[in-house]
Amino acid sequence: MAASKLQAFWNHPAGPKTIHFWAPTFKWVISIANVADFSKPPENISYPQQCVVACTGVIWSRYSLVIKPKNWNLFCVNMAMGGTGIYQLSRKYLHDRASETEEAVAEE
Repeated sequence: MAASKLQAFWNHPAGPKTIHFWAPTFKWVISIANVADFSKPPENISYPQQCVVACTGVIWSRYSLVIKPKNWNLFCVNMAMGGTGIYQLSRKYLHDRASETEEAVAEE
């Protein structure tokens, strides 16, 4: 049974014999790098970069479910990209708001 499942995976239209498998697999590096940046200070986070990561994740997640065959690896990696991008944007936004509040209090 395991051999037949492995063979089905190997011969799948989005399996390891195609670019449809390897491109999203290597795209995981971007999400892993974004997770590694969670320890970065929020003031070093770039709004434009994280907007692109988040939007790419959201847009391509939808696309990965529309194409035939459905590419679940592409869907998962793009959900991870969207999630990490949105999380980083929220960290930056909350940090900037807190900094503005601290500056306003210091001026008074």
